[in-house]
Amino acid sequence: MSSGDMNKGEFRQINQKYTKAIKNLDKGLFPNAFCKILPDVVAGDADYCNLMHADTAGTKTSLAYLYWKETGDLDVWEGIVQDALVMNIDDMACSGCTNGFIVSSTIGRNKTLVPGEVLETLIGAAPKFAALLASHGVQMHLAGGETADVGDIVRTADVGFTVFARMKKSDVIDISIKEGDYIVGFAGYGQAQYESSYNGGMGSNGLTSARHDVFSSEYREKYPETFDPALPSTLVYTGSKKLTDTIEIEGQSISLGKLVLSPTRTFLPLLARIIPAMKAQIHGIIHNTGGGLYKVEKFIPEGLCAVKDNVLPVPPLFQVIQQESGSTTQEMFRVFNMGTRLEIYTPDHAAALFMIQVAGELGIKADIIGRVEKSTGESVKIIAQ
Repeated sequence: MSSGDMNKGEFRQINQKYTKAIKNLDKGLFPNAFCKILPDVVAGDADYCNLMHADTAGTKTSLAYLYWKETGDLDVWEGIVQDALVMNIDDMACSGCTNGFIVSSTIGRNKTLVPGEVLETLIGAAPKFAALLASHGVQMHLAGGETADVGDIVRTADVGFTVFARMKKSDVIDISIKEGDYIVGFAGYGQAQYESSYNGGMGSNGLTSARHDVFSSEYREKYPETFDPALPSTLVYTGSKKLTDTIEIEGQSISLGKLVLSPTRTFLPLLARIIPAMKAQIHGIIHNTGGGLYKVEKFIPEGLCAVKDNVLPVPPLFQVIQQESGSTTQEMFRVFNMGTRLEIYTPDHAAALFMIQVAGELGIKADIIGRVEKSTGESVKIIAQ
């Protein structure tokens, strides 16, 4: 069993325990929405509802720290802020909320290792990202936040956000996937019209497995602060690659460190156009974060199966991860988004084509990647090309 296999097995066990722990929690006003929908506690309006979502960039911050220490590149910290924000706002967009976000940050750091220049970069990144969204008609309001020097509990840095929004109940997308639905997949890789460089498509899930499977053991010795000291050394930085090793993609030479650290693409400029025009034709929007292309398992009705037999081409980053980890293709699809970070389920072929057209106008690869059929025992079936 490779180190990558062990990490994935441990991840699945933890995820199963988490699912068990939350199964009895209140599921809100719309139990099958992608995010929990709350009553309108702000104004008490029966026609409105509230959403509040919290998330972080996860262990991607450890890799950003590692890359910054090796190269001095502060830009990767801006990407970490985008990662944490997108993990909130794009989840909320899957519930139909595409505007009016109120954002508060929580940044914890070990000040003996992460100096003021990094903190300044982190704090300054959110207004830049908010301005980018505003240029696409999406308003995100920054409410400040908390920064704390917590070296006793944070080894390098931790970056998280809590996001609040208020919306009409009639705008909520309560997932209702049906037999015959088309599955439209949208790529998290390439270069969208609103991105400044090629995006490897990593997102903010699977980073623990990816960084330890891909990158060299030399980082284990140089930067012990970047991993849990309780981990067996056989699981820590077991790959053959250096952060600065390069790969040729679309005529560009890109370092593997930067490729893995590509900021998580936001689909809000896309969804802010698709949802108002096509809401009646949308049976569900799935953000393929934890669980990879099997994420929809949590939402698809019993007796149905999402058959994905035309998945988008797997980008180079995930090919490298698979080569270094020795993982099977099916394992990869369970842990990583494999390039398809968003799915929309629709019964209407014309609507599917419209969504693909809008994606193309924004420079996002998209295609009909499958359909929903009666199940023969499984809720997701992936037939890799």
